[in-house]
Amino acid sequence: MHMLKTALITGASGGIGLELARIHASKGDNLVLVARSGDKLAEIKTEFESTYHVSVRFLVSDLSIRYAPNKIFDEVSHHKIPVDYLINNAGFGDFGLFLDSDWEKQENMINLNITALVHLTKLFLPGMVERGGGKILNVASLAAFTPGPTMSVYFATKAFVLSFSQALNNELKDKGITVTALCPGSVDTKFHEVALGDPKLVRERKMMSAGEAAEIGYQAMMSGKPVVIPGFKQSVLAFASRFVSREMVVKSARKIQEKKNYWKT
Repeated sequence: MHMLKTALITGASGGIGLELARIHASKGDNLVLVARSGDKLAEIKTEFESTYHVSVRFLVSDLSIRYAPNKIFDEVSHHKIPVDYLINNAGFGDFGLFLDSDWEKQENMINLNITALVHLTKLFLPGMVERGGGKILNVASLAAFTPGPTMSVYFATKAFVLSFSQALNNELKDKGITVTALCPGSVDTKFHEVALGDPKLVRERKMMSAGEAAEIGYQAMMSGKPVVIPGFKQSVLAFASRFVSREMVVKSARKIQEKKNYWKT
């Protein structure tokens, strides 16, 4: 018999977050969905409750704002909802040279990709420890394994997420809680449009679907795997970066970024 469990998912209105929500709902898990778009979340709630017969609660929140994680935790606590799965998926990137970047956008990226993720984990972890179990999935990126010229802050935030997740997983190994870092390469989501600011700049190329990446992440989380890199080619790239000099890794990363033709309109 499936014990009723609840998954809290950030960035749940689209992409990998939405697909993770769909997977959990299909397994009979109740959902707490967090995103900035209330209209999209309301549509998802209606669809999932009708299709999967689960309870879906949604919270409209911009997690780049400092006190947003507190408000989410307070709301969930008020309704006495135990969070069994915490999925920190919300995040965004920004393309361009750091020198030319907009500071407010960089700061918001750090707040969302790092601060909100760590804060939500800090808030919900004690409840998991108290109940003797839980699972956390942090969505990092293949970018976590290398520095990233032309997306320097984004790559650095994902390196933080990977490092934090691996360390925390080790700390919690005797408490029945696992932490998994999902590190996908290019996935067919709105990410590239947001990073580039214009959908016309996104080149047509084969990408893994959000559904595929979500399924791989879900299975890894459920099995307690510390790190998962979807795709054979992506795994090889991450592994190979350990055996060449950091200087070579950075140069290679710059070439790969520029080959994407993101400089052209």
